[in-house]
Amino acid sequence: MSGDSVTSGSAITNAMTIDVEDYFHVSAFEHHFDRFRWDEQECRLERNMGIILELLAHHRIEATFFTLGWVAERYPGLIRALVDAGHELACHSYWHRRASNQNRTEFMEEIIDTKKLLEDIGGIAVLGYRAPSYSIGADNLWAHEELQRAGYRYSSSIYPISHDHYGMPSAPRFAYRPIADSEFLEIPITTSYVLNRRLPAGGGGYFRFFPYAFSRAMLRKVNNKEQQPGIFYFHPWEIDPGQPRQHGIGFKTRFRHYLNLHHTEKRLNRLFSDFHWGRMDRVFLS
Repeated sequence: MSGDSVTSGSAITNAMTIDVEDYFHVSAFEHHFDRFRWDEQECRLERNMGIILELLAHHRIEATFFTLGWVAERYPGLIRALVDAGHELACHSYWHRRASNQNRTEFMEEIIDTKKLLEDIGGIAVLGYRAPSYSIGADNLWAHEELQRAGYRYSSSIYPISHDHYGMPSAPRFAYRPIADSEFLEIPITTSYVLNRRLPAGGGGYFRFFPYAFSRAMLRKVNNKEQQPGIFYFHPWEIDPGQPRQHGIGFKTRFRHYLNLHHTEKRLNRLFSDFHWGRMDRVFLS
């Protein structure tokens, strides 16, 4: 698991990842947006991705973009732009359907078809996969076998925490091989311990909820004390406070989705400066 996970001196290179989806793709809104009417929504992805690509270029960071097939099919120029900029193209399913809501055959067909679609558009091999809403867990670990058969070399689909929508707290915290006699990797999202409690340290809504100094301290602990690379993720819609607001959603969903959107870009700027970052494949694959 070497790659370039350690840079000069003792600085650890962490993996920066972006889940390429728009606000109407998120699982929390799945009952508010019919996927067959996604084309009718105001798509803000190109605007937000443009900001992200400029920000990464400014900090000279190459990242991994876990991309929906639906997005790639409609915005092929965007896919080619991120590939041309040196970023890794990876798979995030086609429809943003949870892997836990699919049977083995449905899952297999989607990961094969979407991998081919992304490779045809991007012109490069797709090695990585991330399940929507971290939906690989104890009840569908067979997904790793299907991913390996489909030609993927790693998954980043398990969040080893307790959460009301996802999580597998019994999973290892750091990259591991879930299939016997195989080089295939599962690379969980980063967690850290505070007062003997395991907490998320890898981005998403938690990055917007906790003060930046708290998130920075947890990731530094993983790098400096445990000498492990971290995995951070965010979504393009998380830097977009101007996105259309949805009505008829519960308080918890509204709080989680819209909290501190106006702070995210500034926090990312600090995060990009405070740590060393690279692509998933180069950090974790030999």
